[in-house]
Amino acid sequence: MPRSRASGCALWRVWAAANGLRPAEPASTRPQLRAVRVSPMQPASAKLCRRAPEQPARAPTRTISWHQSSRFSCRRCKQPRGADPVNSALAELKRRLAEVHDLRQVTLAMEWDQLVMMPHGGGPVRAEQLATLYGLAHERFIDPEVGRLLEELRRLEESLGHESDDASLVRVARRDWEKASRVSTELTAEIERVASQAQEVWAEARARSDYATFRPWLDRNLELRRQYIDCFEPEDEVYDILLDDYEPGMKTAEVRAVFDRIKPELIALAAEVATPDEPAFMRGPFPEAEQERLSRYVVERFGATWENFRLDRTVHPFCSSFATTDIRLTTRYAETDLHSLFSSMHECGHGLYEHGVDPAFERTPLCNGVSSGLHESQSRLWENVVGRSAAFWRWLYPAFESAFPDVLADVTGEDFYRAVNRVEPSFIRVDSDEVTYGLHVIVRFELEQELIAGTISTAELPEAWNARYAEYLGVAVPEDRLGVLQDIHWAFNGFGYFPTYQLGNVISLQIWEKVVEALPDVDAQLEAGEFGELGSWLRENLYSLGRKFTPQETLERVTGSRIDAAPYLRYLRTKYGAGVAA
Repeated sequence: MPRSRASGCALWRVWAAANGLRPAEPASTRPQLRAVRVSPMQPASAKLCRRAPEQPARAPTRTISWHQSSRFSCRRCKQPRGADPVNSALAELKRRLAEVHDLRQVTLAMEWDQLVMMPHGGGPVRAEQLATLYGLAHERFIDPEVGRLLEELRRLEESLGHESDDASLVRVARRDWEKASRVSTELTAEIERVASQAQEVWAEARARSDYATFRPWLDRNLELRRQYIDCFEPEDEVYDILLDDYEPGMKTAEVRAVFDRIKPELIALAAEVATPDEPAFMRGPFPEAEQERLSRYVVERFGATWENFRLDRTVHPFCSSFATTDIRLTTRYAETDLHSLFSSMHECGHGLYEHGVDPAFERTPLCNGVSSGLHESQSRLWENVVGRSAAFWRWLYPAFESAFPDVLADVTGEDFYRAVNRVEPSFIRVDSDEVTYGLHVIVRFELEQELIAGTISTAELPEAWNARYAEYLGVAVPEDRLGVLQDIHWAFNGFGYFPTYQLGNVISLQIWEKVVEALPDVDAQLEAGEFGELGSWLRENLYSLGRKFTPQETLERVTGSRIDAAPYLRYLRTKYGAGVAA
């Protein structure tokens, strides 16, 4: 724990007491992090949430920070006599937020290591390490002094105006603080400890297609997630609280309205254009070394510089960002398909977003993508709108012919383009086509709500999953590895994330229509393998903003409208209704 600011200057304390002023809260009165050890089946013995945050009162005229006294100063304070109190408060807030940000980025680095590099035996200890770090970061963030600083800066925020970086920092930090302050350090640490261990169990269970092994950990994750929900005031729907973690300000009803509009169209279009017979050349073999070389080549052309990016292997592809200058992409390879290229492009889209955030936001709450939906819009834009376009493959296909001559010797570029856009209902979300992908997400969105509400149990989940896949996609799931165990999200307790994938699909086409307006020759640029102008437009209009504005404000700034499924449906009808998959 850092030294308490109230302990730094005895002279100020004497003066403050004489003048009836209130010093900052000493460290000894703050909640201390303590380990919580339970088995996945053991319920928590106490409610691990703070029913309401300690809201700082509007600062009374006689309450000041010890840094703000212009009558006294000392070397330990490092505060010059007569300094501006507001600027001092802002500087102190930024210092505290930077420390919290650093702790959180260290935990992300440890999670990346766990999924990419760590030997299997390190799992149990890593879970405790992550619980400790998450708990420390949470405890430091919800410190009442942070809340007091945020309240003190309210007038500054209002005076600077909505567009100001500093006003945005205070506004975003206050929202985050008010939400985080409802959740205890113990619950935060326990959620992360169990999630870390559950991911290890999930990986083994998935490899063996053994849902029964993973189920106790899923039960425990659900129990913890319900405790988390109990920390907040009731919403229109319970799921709203989880959705807000990934798509701030959005309601479940809004997501449902979008999905209800697109679901029947996706089912109908898939039935119309599906081609069940995959060309033999799409089954390889494609040597992994050549796949990796091509993946690295493509993401480098997209804008990934190896001074700031890495591309590694993992079980479930993901992207982590530890700074705007430190982006970690992962993918997986199989010699029988080319999914690695598309997952690499997908994760590169995430990475380009994080890399493009204004560097001035580094080590602040503004230094991230604004929401998961906007983030997924970029992964899906680069993977699909760019990476499955005819123009893109007119550029890239010759490199594939050279890399895999035995497989592609008699295959034309047009045949290959049709093959990578072939529509076929399938089991695996991350490997699915553009038309059916949304149905995979909708299944998860519906089942998550039922799990959280308790209308289905984890024992019933595989059967419910398989029934939904039969109804929406017309496929019979043969084993859990290809069904309920395929995704890592429920292992890391990411309830509420899944719908943002399909929101990202929808938003990606809203953004793409604006790209085409701004860059009328964008297809010619893709065909030439030139992606710099596209990347610059996205960086200027979206990436650089980070979390400066709300997701809704950001979307409206980029597209001029709220979320709208019309461009997405128009894109699918034009591309696939025209017979691209025939």
